[in-house]
Amino acid sequence: MVKDIILVGIGSGIGGICRYLISLSMSQARNGFPWGTFTVNVAGCLLIGILWGLTSRFQHLSPSLSLFLMVGFCGGFTTFSTFSKEGLTMLQANNFTMFSIYATGSVALGIMAVALAYYTTRYNL
Repeated sequence: MVKDIILVGIGSGIGGICRYLISLSMSQARNGFPWGTFTVNVAGCLLIGILWGLTSRFQHLSPSLSLFLMVGFCGGFTTFSTFSKEGLTMLQANNFTMFSIYATGSVALGIMAVALAYYTTRYNL
């Protein structure tokens, strides 16, 4: 368990650093659009899909490596990749109702939570 926590922590740190570097490199190309975040989210989804496919196909790959890369690196790089993988899992299981609630609720409640916290702390503290 401790080894797994360390692997996830190291992977998350590396993923977060990569996310930051990509955002920095794209900061001048934004033109009002958050290209860095957009790029990281799409790249993270592509990467977690590749990793998930490989670990499903080649079952002899180390669970520790999978944990380090998918939960750690991809999680630190972008949680959107995990959100998307979980959504696809629901769709593959034909659980369209749960997917709809999860996807709509995550986006809508996420934006509302950010707005509530931002306006509460900005104007009421």
